[in-house]
Amino acid sequence: MDILIRPAEPTDYEHLGEITAQAYLQDGLLAFGDEDDWYFQELKNVAKRAAEADVLVAATDDRILGGVTYVPSGGPFAELARPGEAEIRMLAVFHEARGRGVGKALVQACIDRARATDTTAVVLCTQPTMHTAHRIYERLGFTRAPERDWHPIPDNDFTLLTYQLTL
Repeated sequence: MDILIRPAEPTDYEHLGEITAQAYLQDGLLAFGDEDDWYFQELKNVAKRAAEADVLVAATDDRILGGVTYVPSGGPFAELARPGEAEIRMLAVFHEARGRGVGKALVQACIDRARATDTTAVVLCTQPTMHTAHRIYERLGFTRAPERDWHPIPDNDFTLLTYQLTL
């Protein structure tokens, strides 16, 4: 299967938003667990993040298989990136396309973008249960940065783990 990584186009936004939100929902990755979760709506809103960051899609000739949000250094959509660091957010792959290298290709495209600039590192956060994603990150050279783990929901034990790739 030939996978093309390209910038998302406005005509992709609705479909990519649905893929992303459903992937998080089906994998049990939403803090409150259902479509009423505020983050479910954030995941669906590709137009919002495309206005503040680079949204990439993995596609074949006839369909979108997944997507990722790449936040360049200093981008307003960053959650944990420090000056000089880029950030990867909202990586998602359509369930039927998993295990075919789509996630790895999307992460590699983000690394390639970072390397093409003066970026010193790429960071991302992930949930403790996302073991397959952790393996992708580690294979691509990311290491855990536990000192940067954080709690996105105040007064909640929900923790996001941080991974970092120094360039």
